Amino acid sequence: MTYSALMFTGLLSAGLLLRAAAPSHGQAAPATSPVIAPQAKLQLVARQFKFTEGPAVDKAGNVFFTDQPNNKIWKYDTSGKLSVFLDPAGRANGLYFDQKGNLLACADEQNQLWSISPAGKVTVLVKDLQGRRLNGPNDLWLNPKNGSLYFTDPYYQRDYWTRTTSELDGQKLYYMASPQAAPVVADDQFRQPNGIIGTPDGRTLYVADIGANKTYRYRIGADGKLQDRQLFVEQGSDGMTIDTQGNVYLTGKGVTVYNAAGQRIEHIDVPAEWTGNVCFGGKDRRTLFITASDAVFVLPMRVKGVQ
Repeated sequence: MTYSALMFTGLLSAGLLLRAAAPSHGQAAPATSPVIAPQAKLQLVARQFKFTEGPAVDKAGNVFFTDQPNNKIWKYDTSGKLSVFLDPAGRANGLYFDQKGNLLACADEQNQLWSISPAGKVTVLVKDLQGRRLNGPNDLWLNPKNGSLYFTDPYYQRDYWTRTTSELDGQKLYYMASPQAAPVVADDQFRQPNGIIGTPDGRTLYVADIGANKTYRYRIGADGKLQDRQLFVEQGSDGMTIDTQGNVYLTGKGVTVYNAAGQRIEHIDVPAEWTGNVCFGGKDRRTLFITASDAVFVLPMRVKGVQ
């Protein structure tokens, strides 16, 4: 979720034609991989974007993702079809679905949090923090057990902003008791918080500090307060996801998978300058959907995602 800081050479313009899914030229995954399906190959879905981000899956298994520089939210359905869901899209970045099928979005253009109905109607959930603009909400996670949410708020200077400095005293993690509640600080001990994901039982939260190149794990208290902050791994992450076995998927240079004990168990090479984010999609949640610079990829998996 850092395209402004990662304007690498080689990112293709948004005017290129859509390409049908095709296997990459890489080697098939070994049959012994604990997470990748036997002999699976990374497949290119399309390379027609400027910088892809924020994939989120709905109940049917369709994946929604953003092309933030081009200000669009795209839909990749379970049949493999691509279509534009929302344009313009508030420069949306991180996305996540609530239990009612609304798409929650970190709307970076005006530093807001949005709720987008299935019909595309936008409701602004958070427009500021006690009169001061947020840095730029980046990624979020909704607790499936009680509907509370957490979001990261790093500062990445955007070329479409008129301001050039933060109005806040740091880059923090925020908590909301519900999507209608006011944000409160959950943790302020970050250089630059970014990717975030939680476990389906609502008890554990993972947050990446991409600025410090670390990812932390917390225990979520009954009141939503975070407890027992622990270093999970010495690696930061842009976006992240988790599977039903508790493995955590971190992004950046490809996708690196760690088990719940923090042991690295897999690395997925992705042919792109930067891998921004990842989620599980498809009807059975066994397809890893990867947003990577100007492209999106899919990979058949042995494990299932929890979303």
